[in-house]
Amino acid sequence: MPKIIDARGRSCPEPVIMTKNAIDSSPNEPIQVLVDAHVAVENITRFAKGKGYKVNIEEKAGEYTLNIRK
Repeated sequence: MPKIIDARGRSCPEPVIMTKNAIDSSPNEPIQVLVDAHVAVENITRFAKGKGYKVNIEEKAGEYTLNIRK
């Protein structure tokens, strides 16, 4: 079961910092990040891939779910 981070309504860099904290605390667990801004999707994806994680993005009704795993 992935750790879920709800970063909807937050502006960058807060969603990236929340994602970083989750990765740092549980580096081998899958993480699911919920955001509602495309710029947050881009920034989190860039950050996670830079750390060696795979990112799968799902978009539904203007909200995005980023599934991040090693």
